[in-house]
Amino acid sequence: MTEAAPEPKEASAKKGGKRLLLIGAAAVLLLGGGGVGAAWFLHLPPFSAPAPVAQAEAPAGPPVFVDIPDIVANLNASGRRQVFVRLRAKVEAPRPADAAAVQAAMPRLLDMFTTYLRETRPEELRGSAGTQRLREELLARANIATRPGAVTDILFVELVVQ
Repeated sequence: MTEAAPEPKEASAKKGGKRLLLIGAAAVLLLGGGGVGAAWFLHLPPFSAPAPVAQAEAPAGPPVFVDIPDIVANLNASGRRQVFVRLRAKVEAPRPADAAAVQAAMPRLLDMFTTYLRETRPEELRGSAGTQRLREELLARANIATRPGAVTDILFVELVVQ
């Protein structure tokens, strides 16, 4: 009529089994994490750089340069005195078809460049690092206005901040 209590050996066996399972799971996670880390560190296939994709159309001949009309914009200056920037640049396109796309998107390019310049502070354009940041920003905007890859570089002919 009284129920027999489980034997102490069975309880310790259950506890030992759980402990063994927990240690086994931790070991699997540790070894798996080590394997993933090694694969990433050694640049094995799942973590290596993707293979270059062959382009359907290779650039034929030298790049084409498209002149951008002069841009004069006031910068985002905090003082009472207005600060202006004058920019003359050329856009480098890898193919003549891309140059035609740049020419067709010129009004949009001018709008995007002018809008960006108006939000730029004068201290952001100081030095070669400022010029490089400006080039990268204008290049990103040019590829948005045309299509990705249509513009490979922005070349500054004149950049005057006054």
